[in-house]
Amino acid sequence: MSLTRDQLEARLHYPLGNALPEPGRALEVAPGVKWIRMVLPFALDHINLWLLRDTLDGREGWTVVDCCIARDEAKAQWEQVFQNELDGLPVLRVIVTHMHPDHIGLAHWLCERWSGRGAGPPQATASPLGGQRHGEAASVGAHECRLWISATDYVMARLGTQTTTGFGGDAAAAYFASHGLLDPESVGKVRARAGYYPSLVPAVPAQSRRLLDGLVVRIGDHDWRCISGYGHAPEHIALWSESLNVLISGDMVLPRISTNVSVYEQEPEADSLKLFLDSIDKFLPLPADALVLPSHGRPFNGLHERIQQLHTHHEERLAELTAACGEQPLSAFDALPVLFQRQLDLHQTTFAMGEAVAHMNRLWHAGTLARTRGDDGVWRFSLR
Repeated sequence: MSLTRDQLEARLHYPLGNALPEPGRALEVAPGVKWIRMVLPFALDHINLWLLRDTLDGREGWTVVDCCIARDEAKAQWEQVFQNELDGLPVLRVIVTHMHPDHIGLAHWLCERWSGRGAGPPQATASPLGGQRHGEAASVGAHECRLWISATDYVMARLGTQTTTGFGGDAAAAYFASHGLLDPESVGKVRARAGYYPSLVPAVPAQSRRLLDGLVVRIGDHDWRCISGYGHAPEHIALWSESLNVLISGDMVLPRISTNVSVYEQEPEADSLKLFLDSIDKFLPLPADALVLPSHGRPFNGLHERIQQLHTHHEERLAELTAACGEQPLSAFDALPVLFQRQLDLHQTTFAMGEAVAHMNRLWHAGTLARTRGDDGVWRFSLR
């Protein structure tokens, strides 16, 4: 019998207990690492953001990791954080783990807000571009606050601000319909969400610094190694500090909920679930007692346990889908009650549809299921 979410969570350790940062304030979770928590207007009602004490181009300040969606409430909370938590120092750079709106939405505002500010005149620094280490960037003006992000997610974020890719509009509506979401009202609502991504991410900085798997970024007194991840976002970047024994996991490893793993219309045959499961295994060489700083939920210990829990969760869902498709061919929409026992609103349904396709595609790529397209244009999956 599957363990409940509470039973699984009880196997993890939360070193801060139930403590949460107050609005406009931060909690220090490791030396020079502060935790900020901001409200989101969704079922997933919060995001964790991080402040890292930093030195860049000879200037003292802070690096921000992730930003929240673009909304006035978040800007106001950031201004409180600037006043209360920066010790009078500037934000030197903004690191974004991936292109989803709650992570990149205010990157443009933050970079503009802190560019042109600084302590003292620009100072010359030696070029840092040797090997795999990036530190104080002479190529960036002393008063620039630059966005650091993977190239793939940077391009996809800029594309998202200019198109309807993946989040709404005609293409998304047609894609969801091809997987069984045929209800005219729901299709109409998806079609009407053409401005969904730009409403949460109105702009992306025109320039960025590229994060790559294995790249080591010197932030203050500590090295942080980039670990790429796939399946949840195009090229998600987590950050690992061996000296602090801290992993900023972004959305790749969350303590209580399973990360959304979806297939969208831009890459309809993607095997996103395999990419995700392979990606989280890249964290297994890290120490079992590492402090994990997730984007949602509370900081925790128990990284290896949580990775195994996520594998087990998806194995169980795949087994359930295999059994259900053995009884009759199913579309992704037909599979929603198999994967999700709770009631879903439209926002949740679009994510759930993407996740259902990801699981169906995993079984299809593995050769367990066959897929055929009916006269109604809907893809259905059946046991081989």
